[in-house]
Amino acid sequence: MKIKKIAVLTSGGDSPGMNTALRAVVRTCAYNNIDCVGVSRGFQGLINDDIKTLKTRSVRGIINRGGTMLYSARSDEFRTKEGRRKAFENVKKHNIEGIVVIGGDGSFTGGMIFQKEFDIPVIGIPGTIDNDLFGTTHTLGYDTALNTVMEAIDKIRDTAISHDRLFFVEVMGRDAGHIALNSGVAIGAQEILIPEQNNGIEQLIDSLKESKKNGKTSSIVVVAEGDRTGENVFDLAKNVEKEFPKYEIRVSVLGHMQRGGSPTCFDRVLGTKMGVRAVESLMEGISGKMIGIDNGKIMLTSLKKAIKGETRIDPELIRVSKIMNI
Repeated sequence: MKIKKIAVLTSGGDSPGMNTALRAVVRTCAYNNIDCVGVSRGFQGLINDDIKTLKTRSVRGIINRGGTMLYSARSDEFRTKEGRRKAFENVKKHNIEGIVVIGGDGSFTGGMIFQKEFDIPVIGIPGTIDNDLFGTTHTLGYDTALNTVMEAIDKIRDTAISHDRLFFVEVMGRDAGHIALNSGVAIGAQEILIPEQNNGIEQLIDSLKESKKNGKTSSIVVVAEGDRTGENVFDLAKNVEKEFPKYEIRVSVLGHMQRGGSPTCFDRVLGTKMGVRAVESLMEGISGKMIGIDNGKIMLTSLKKAIKGETRIDPELIRVSKIMNI
């Protein structure tokens, strides 16, 4: 039976490329004569009946915009059975036959529970800068975040060199160090600290001593927010300062600037391909899957596996980073 109406929502933390994927979902629906509605503010919008029809002109001019035109929010109410029941009543009211969820692991968990309880088909598009979902080499927004971080640290390096300073730069990545590792290699960091490796402060101090002995007068240390070397990046900087009292040490936390900005070409193409495949999957009767990419090919992974599967840091990139910090 042909699917007649699809809803799309963005949930959790925003990421560059969400608008691109949204645009692709709407236009793929139009291409296949399927009605499309947008749900504002994620699952909370389903509960509040904040649902509107989206046509091809509705998504004009958003391919290059960061954030999400549908807005995003976390919903405590949707975590309850009563909240999800309200959401389903609105799904029935609007004759929605499938939902595309653009978000991260929390959003996929909500979608998976909703699908199981009410038998509504759900397809996920991985929109998160952390690149921490199994079943895809790149999540939507990750490439843009990397470029944002790289450009910011390049500017910090100018100051570090001008004043002979040691900078600790904290980047996002509470549970995964992909942003820290890749941006750290790209900018030539002295050390890269990530959650997946806890080498201790002693190794960091030894590395800094060696670089100082080799004539380095300034250094950049990239720290993922989930790194456990210190209680936080400021605590880490204080401990290092005790060993290097003459070193001028500064801390820079890049924060939410990493989530913003116009998506890169890579993320625009990726979001477009994922949006098209999400709609086509629902048309084929597929449900409970996440759209991913591997070696340029679009692939499907179960939402459960995408959430629970273990993502791995590239060991070769860690090896390369050690060679480069000599």
